[in-house]
Amino acid sequence: MEVYINSITGIDDAICSMFVSRGTLTRELENEVRRICKAVNDEYGRHYRLDGIESNNKWIGALLKDAKADEEQYNKWLKMLCTWGQKHITMLRFIDISCTVYGLHRAGQDDWDAHACRFNNRIIRTSSRIKNIKDETKLQNMSDYYADKVLTTDAVLDYLDIEMPQEIHYNGKDYVRAFNGYIVKGSEDNQDVKRGLYNLGFPSDFVFKVNLTEFAHVYKERNINGGANPEVKQCCELICNELMRFQPMFDRELLRNIQN
Repeated sequence: MEVYINSITGIDDAICSMFVSRGTLTRELENEVRRICKAVNDEYGRHYRLDGIESNNKWIGALLKDAKADEEQYNKWLKMLCTWGQKHITMLRFIDISCTVYGLHRAGQDDWDAHACRFNNRIIRTSSRIKNIKDETKLQNMSDYYADKVLTTDAVLDYLDIEMPQEIHYNGKDYVRAFNGYIVKGSEDNQDVKRGLYNLGFPSDFVFKVNLTEFAHVYKERNINGGANPEVKQCCELICNELMRFQPMFDRELLRNIQN
């Protein structure tokens, strides 16, 4: 399984919302907030590091003094936002996280999809109706979690060199051999019929967007200490790792403390 955060957006809006709430936002301050957020974060919302690592040497030479001042101001604002946002959760709803997950098993993907309302329905999964679903190309194709825990019937038959009949007659109908079973003759190329034989352990992909407030709820339900499937919990923790790599203040403690 691979997990990637593609971007984090709306941090500048969230900081501005904090000043609006306090009645102290001016157009000049708003422009400064947006300028500093753009200066200390890259185009994907990843925070630059002043030690030069992952910074593309942005903070060097004559820029260093101004960069440090921007960095200090940004950290001050973001710390305030994280403190206020734990209780005033609408502020953190301005912050959107874009994420792609490759290879979570389909049942676990369904568990993640249970939070679709939290994502404002912004989640798209690989359809099991498409042609050439991976399970059709391999006898044993499971997500990382299931790879060494279960064997498909087809994989075992292949290992034992047992040939299954290509066609059978059952209950008055003819059925033809397919992945993981048999399909009534004439429907063997029908994707809606074929997916009736797919197991829930095959790896699947999805992309979703979620705001920081709502992700805090998902984290509380799906983190390593919860009761979710182990691969779902791993997915959640990998997203948290990526989140902190983008914005170190968006850590697990913050997620636990957001009142949502």
